[in-house]
Amino acid sequence: MADEPAHDIDGISTGRVRRAVPMARLAVRSTGEAVIDSLKRRPPDPETYARRAERYVEVLGHSKGALMKAGQMLSVIPVGNSVPTENRAAFQAAMSRLQADAPPMAPELAAEVISSELGASPNQVFAEFSPMPIAAASIGQVHVGRLHDGRSVAVKVQYPGVADAIRSDLRNTELLGVFIQLLLSIVPRLSRSDPKGIAAEISERIAEEVDYTLEASNQRFFADAYRGHPFIHVPDVITELSTARVLTQELAEGLGWSDALVADQELRNSWGEVICRFAHQSMQRLGTFNTDPHPGNYIFHTDGTVSFLDFGSVKRFSPERVRRLKTSFAAAMRQDDRAFWQSAVDGGGLDPSTGPSPEELAYYYEVRNELHHGPQPVKWSPEIMARLMEHEYGLKGRSGKVARSASLPPDLVFFNRVDLGVMAILAELRSIGEGRAIMAEIYEDAGPGTPLGVADTEFWAATAGPL
Repeated sequence: MADEPAHDIDGISTGRVRRAVPMARLAVRSTGEAVIDSLKRRPPDPETYARRAERYVEVLGHSKGALMKAGQMLSVIPVGNSVPTENRAAFQAAMSRLQADAPPMAPELAAEVISSELGASPNQVFAEFSPMPIAAASIGQVHVGRLHDGRSVAVKVQYPGVADAIRSDLRNTELLGVFIQLLLSIVPRLSRSDPKGIAAEISERIAEEVDYTLEASNQRFFADAYRGHPFIHVPDVITELSTARVLTQELAEGLGWSDALVADQELRNSWGEVICRFAHQSMQRLGTFNTDPHPGNYIFHTDGTVSFLDFGSVKRFSPERVRRLKTSFAAAMRQDDRAFWQSAVDGGGLDPSTGPSPEELAYYYEVRNELHHGPQPVKWSPEIMARLMEHEYGLKGRSGKVARSASLPPDLVFFNRVDLGVMAILAELRSIGEGRAIMAEIYEDAGPGTPLGVADTEFWAATAGPL
């Protein structure tokens, strides 16, 4: 099939073959290097690995489409910890560049998008509108404005051409194929997982993010579910000023991530518990959760509450999948190794004939079990998180055997991302909390184990929210 014309929209190439070539070259080069390393029976040295990771990030960063989004999604999943310890710093340093703020588009271009989508210039639509964005990411940027009724708002404006580039990428089987090939050459732990299934799951989430109409619908769902909640806040969407490329919402004002990291211990404890409860409780109570546990998506308030932003990527589970996850967590909480093993088999993550035994699986999750059943409260730290990831994602020893024989069901890719991402956030906050009591409350239907748990229970009882 001939390639369609390779039009450039605001500097973003949309041609199918044209966009695939740089990634294909990189995949061939990286895979070839991986084969040589394998034949030598040794992992690449840190310098070689750093060059490989940098090339990976360089190509993703210039793609300005689905691959950059996929790289960003995977950069906050701790898959990098499956690489040898001596190479981990290089991988993480390279991947962190994908999470950095993107250069903003010119104010005139943002104004053109708003005029096209809302039918009038920003100065007509809004009583006040700041032409300079307060944040710029891979798909759009955020401006502050004020409505004519006095409400302060955040206005997310999508970059021209990015939706076309992403949709072109998602139709491009060559591009997605070489991306998965490259991913497997960098992260060998994923080799037993279903690459097509993972690609499909990532593609579905990425496709959702370019449609601000869908994001607005997701955000309204969460805002309605948590309206009036004592410590979880989701900004309201201004529906009449939101379209497929412009999303206007209530402005959430508070502390950002850098300020949260140096706040008082008591506040950090509260914020950690709120983030943990939001992620796990949304899945259990609503069957839906936000798949992006990025610290930039939280606004921290000095009363211990948190505002949650960015609902472009949301995962919905069937009642049966929710039940299976609850069964699995409950078995782990009871330290019932056999039941936990069976739940992993039933969920599609283990082959009962070739996979690890119940005892081996229990050893694999030994660090998590210590967090749940060891001394409480849990004092989270980067050191604890590093130990957990080394134990579960290392390729050597007893844990490595389990990691190599298990697979990740595609529909759990983003649940795994959120689970590990939340723990990483608690570690960076150095939050201290009653982890055992909180998880028992959510997954074992135990009574509230903290003051926030009491307030949360009273909220749901009063609102008769979804179960």
